[in-house]
Amino acid sequence: MVSTQDPKDDASAAHEHRVVDATSLGGQASHIDPERRTLVEKSLKRKLDSRCSLFVLIYIMNYLDRNNIAAARLGGLQKDLGIDYNQYATCLSILYVGYILMQVPSNIIINRISRPSIYISVAMLLWGMISTLSGTVENFAGMVAVRFFIGFVEAAFLPGALLILSKWYTRRELTKRNAILFCGNLISNAFSSLVGAAVLSNMDDTLGHRGWRWLYWIEGAATMVIAISAGFILPDLPHNSRGFTAEERAVAVWRMTEDVGEADADSAEQTAFTGLIMAAKDVKIYVMMLTFTAYVVGLSFNAFFPTLTGTLGFGYIPTLLMSAPPWAFSCAVSLANAWHADRQQERFWHIVGPICVGLVGFVVSMSTTNVAARYVALFLQASAYAGFIVFYSWIASSFPRPPAKRAVAIAMVNAFSQLGNVAGSYVWGLSENGFRKSYGIVTSMFGVTIVGCWVFRTILVSLNRKIEEGEKAWETGGDGAEQQTAMTEGVTVEEGTKLQRGFRYLV
Repeated sequence: MVSTQDPKDDASAAHEHRVVDATSLGGQASHIDPERRTLVEKSLKRKLDSRCSLFVLIYIMNYLDRNNIAAARLGGLQKDLGIDYNQYATCLSILYVGYILMQVPSNIIINRISRPSIYISVAMLLWGMISTLSGTVENFAGMVAVRFFIGFVEAAFLPGALLILSKWYTRRELTKRNAILFCGNLISNAFSSLVGAAVLSNMDDTLGHRGWRWLYWIEGAATMVIAISAGFILPDLPHNSRGFTAEERAVAVWRMTEDVGEADADSAEQTAFTGLIMAAKDVKIYVMMLTFTAYVVGLSFNAFFPTLTGTLGFGYIPTLLMSAPPWAFSCAVSLANAWHADRQQERFWHIVGPICVGLVGFVVSMSTTNVAARYVALFLQASAYAGFIVFYSWIASSFPRPPAKRAVAIAMVNAFSQLGNVAGSYVWGLSENGFRKSYGIVTSMFGVTIVGCWVFRTILVSLNRKIEEGEKAWETGGDGAEQQTAMTEGVTVEEGTKLQRGFRYLV
């Protein structure tokens, strides 16, 4: 017999089933004895931290596969492929075209599926395979094609990882975890230089192939091995992730509700595009998009770091080795800054502070030819990444509910900001006088970032004032939000109302 049921009803039923799962878990956790809950929460976070630590390794490989072109360039890639500087800059920037195109659709998908660990694992396997092809290209067109598709597939990882972390960790915990994640970025900058130095100095002409080709093959193969393990290790969602007890999952669901005052679940009426529409109507997201893009342009020295280190006058192997310590320093500063940001529950000054340190580094690089001073300046510039990490946490905490909107907000801000990487690819073509003009451009971009952060903070302060005055702020779930929270979490409407009224934006 042919079924007459509407396929949309099937989708709604599946969504309602996920909500029911979360409901029963939330209801259980709300009545757990406080002492018991403390023990369960400690066990939950220990398991979660150990599994999410794989995100760091994945991010290392993500950036290695994306930025190893800088080391390959020093090893002869540009000469072997017969490309000029503008073509090389195009090879850098084309990656972000694919990266921008795929981020929002990818995060919409991740927010709708029950096993995001498998999704990220498959994406990583694909970009590892594509990365190995970089070692086989023979001309400019081939490198452009490979770089585009690497960016297209890599787009699934970072916004997806940030979304998954925001589903498990409270606002008080998120910045520190994001900092640990972004240490993968910083470590990769140091690690890529060391790996590049080792491969280029030892593998050149092995089996008749240039060292930079071996660099792509080795790193691409390592990425694929790690990708296979990711599907078994990474967590999924609080209500259905394997490897946690039912009690731990219940606490995971409830503590996220307590954190922002609403259930971390989309209603059955919300479609895949509801979050996109909600995000597009929010003025805050445009302020953050423009501000973050200026920040990314200011940090564009990252892709040219070995070249900037090379201005100190050393050979290419010593240059690669000397490029590593500034990023190790940046990693330590970023962890300390993120820890303090979480402890103080503050965002603005923990972003602006590192930016100001980076500005000092830019000014030193523009002002002197002294080798020691310029090398110290590179440490200061790299430490500007500490604010970049806190900025990502500010995105998630400023668009907390519903999850569909948060997923799109993270992806939209991150995707739009990649235009800064496209522009930044051409900023560093002004090599005269030790890149003085290039440093002038990124200095101005950091100035724009500070102004944008101040505007965003002013908006959030105004919203907090409205919440305190009992007015409806932009991010509340609207009429019925308390009832939705009560239904989803299995508590009374009065308890749901108390949860929602306790929410404040972090500024």
